[in-house]
Amino acid sequence: MAGFEPDVLVVADKSRPPFVTGVESFPCLTVFYCVDSHIHSWYPYYAQAFDICLMSLRDHIPAMLGRRLTQDRVWWTPAFAKDDDRPRPQTFQWDVMFVGTVDATRTPKRHAFMSALRDRVPGLAVRTGDYRSLYPEGRIILNYCEHGDLNFRVFEALGCGGCLVTPRIGHGLLDLFPEGQALATYPPDDMDALVRLLEDLLASPERCATMRREGLALIDAAHRAQHRAASFMASLERLPDGIVERRRAKARDIHSQWLRMVYLLFAEQLAPPYLKQKYLEAARTDARRV
Repeated sequence: MAGFEPDVLVVADKSRPPFVTGVESFPCLTVFYCVDSHIHSWYPYYAQAFDICLMSLRDHIPAMLGRRLTQDRVWWTPAFAKDDDRPRPQTFQWDVMFVGTVDATRTPKRHAFMSALRDRVPGLAVRTGDYRSLYPEGRIILNYCEHGDLNFRVFEALGCGGCLVTPRIGHGLLDLFPEGQALATYPPDDMDALVRLLEDLLASPERCATMRREGLALIDAAHRAQHRAASFMASLERLPDGIVERRRAKARDIHSQWLRMVYLLFAEQLAPPYLKQKYLEAARTDARRV
């Protein structure tokens, strides 16, 4: 439909039902950029239709393996700071700043945690909106991971020059940012430990200033969008020949083994008749001919 054949098709995670179908038959190299594997259990099946899978959450890589994708086709690609994530003049109106959704229905654990934390840290501000303009108001930038994920807030806060306090999760967090150097961590959902850490940091503005500098330096050195793009392109250049042809030769099998049940699931769950029909069509084996 575009009138040309791309060199590479990248389907970026939108945390919604699959919006690209027939990818197992595409004539070019295909890549699934998987970010929200902590939310969607169908991702490991959908990913099998692609030549390459980029994984934001390192500890979830094993879930993608053991079917069609092999270790060398699943690449750890952590989140990153965006180009506009840059330090701004600091105003420090609040001791601790959290920016993000805090809703009893959508983020129940975060809502309960922040409500309890507000009682113990009077200088806590919980906001939504433009984090780039809000972060300079907080001496400490707080992160909370609803599902134990290494989220974009880590990279955004450090890229904006914030003194970040974040849960001590996996997914390579402390391999990327050393504890106490670029950021400080607390055991997930351990309110007492977090309050002690915040009190210690607020009593040591020099330590906070050092963490701001070190965190920003690490982001600038290795964790901005251009670094991820350069790594991606270098990895593509090392790929062997014949990947696309082998995938297309197995397109019918890929569809029947990994994709058909995903499409049928959404045909059953989604209410709009138009979407039901589209997923039923995508589930038909004879529609996946090369």
